[in-house]
Order: sequence, then structure tokens, then C-alpha cells
Amino acid sequence: MDLNTITTVAHPQTRAQLPVWAPGDAWLAGGTWLFSEPQVHLTRLVDLADLKWPALTVTDSHFSIAATCTVAQLDGFVCPPDWFAAPLINQCCRAFLASFKIWKTATVGGNLCMSLPAGPMISLTSALDGLCTIWKAGGGEQTVPVADFVTGNQRNRLGTGDLLRQIDIPIAAMKRRTAFRQISLAPVGRSAALLIGSLDSDGTLTLTVTASTVRPIQLSFPKFPDANALRDAIEQHITDELYHTDIHGKPFWRKHMTLRLAEEVRDELLSATPS
Repeated sequence: MDLNTITTVAHPQTRAQLPVWAPGDAWLAGGTWLFSEPQVHLTRLVDLADLKWPALTVTDSHFSIAATCTVAQLDGFVCPPDWFAAPLINQCCRAFLASFKIWKTATVGGNLCMSLPAGPMISLTSALDGLCTIWKAGGGEQTVPVADFVTGNQRNRLGTGDLLRQIDIPIAAMKRRTAFRQISLAPVGRSAALLIGSLDSDGTLTLTVTASTVRPIQLSFPKFPDANALRDAIEQHITDELYHTDIHGKPFWRKHMTLRLAEEVRDELLSATPS
């Protein structure tokens, strides 16, 4: 869709060249949502492409994903063999309500910044203890866990003019055993519940609940829970008002599926635990 109110497109190549934020500005990365509907309040786009951030970087301690990394780039990354959590990348990429053609343009950062409950990059990076680096509009940086970055349906911790730079995932998180469950109301529809369980080397089970809730919810169990303990923890920490509602699923059904899928995750990880 043409955005016929845009009068200027800025192309900064460094952080120092980022323009002073003004009313009517918007960041442009993939633009798959930006160009999907009228944006009559916008007059200038700040194109991030010329910043040329490396899409994916691996260090001794972290797997870093640039905010401008496309879904296709992430999906195509070949992970080391000891990254047992690697299947989550492909599973979450395929949880998008989007065609493979959109993958080539849509960005990981854009999915986080849209902050929709069903955002699968939110599911992926929060489950793997991702840490957001935010360039503050007034200078400096802020780091926020992905699980805290998204605060509600299309709400997050970005202030006016702030820019998400990257998401850093600890290498230790990539070496966990994981289990993935997702369900939609329609056969090929937006996620109504997406749960990821991960098992640390010390036996700690972490359950990350997304899509069914308005923001990511994480539950940690130092001792592997039985079915009743897991259910009790979910019912205690995920209150009814945290369940999302829209045409893709009502709260009561989302809660039911969350409980069901959580038990499936628990059962799968239990079977992978040495007796």
C-alpha cells in the first residue's frame, strides 16, 4: 500500500546520523505491517537498512539477532550440533501467519515491536532468555529481558523515539532440551496458544506461555513438577484477565488449551530426563 502522506525518507548509516525524533516519524525495517494499511499520521520514515547490522552473530557467550534480521535469515541459520534448542527456531518461524515470501522481508525486531500476543519471535526469544538492547532516543542504551519487554497486547517498553537494536540469547539457553506446542482455532490460523518448555542442565524446568496470554508469562520449577503442581502454578500465576481474547480464540478456550499443552510439554521433557 502506498503511504501518500510520507514526504521524507531518511537513510542513516550510523547511530550518530539517526535524525532527531519528531511527531510523524516511524522506523522502517521490513515494513510488512507498516505498508499493510493506511498510516495517515506519518510524514517521515527512517530506513534502517543502511545501518547494515549483521543479521546473526555468534560469540562465546551469546547468539545475537539484529532487530533487522529477517525471518528467512533466522530460519536458514545452521546451528552448531550441541544447540539442542535449535529446532525452536524453525518451529517458531513456521508459527507465523504469513507466507514464505513475507519471511524474506519481515524482521525479528518488527515482530517484537508489534508486540502482538501471537508474535512467534516473542515466543522464541523470551523462551530462550533473550535480552533486548534498546537505543534510547536521548542517548545511551537499555537492556530488558524479552519476557519483560512486551507488556501487553501491542504494548511494550519502548519510549517515543527508542529503537530496538538487537536481541542477545545466551549460548547456555541454546543448549537446553526444549519442547514446543502450538494450536490455532483454524487449521492455518494465528496462534491461539504457543507454549515452550526448556530443561536446564541442573534440572530446572522453565515454561514460557505466549499467544494465549496478552504478554509472555514464564514459570520456573527448580524441581520437576508433577501434573498437579504444574496446573496449580499456571492457575495461580496466569489469572483470567491475562488471557487474550479476539476472533482467534476466547479466554476460556485459550486457558483450557494452555493447561492441556503445558501438560504435553511437561510429559515430553519428563521422558527426556534421565531416570
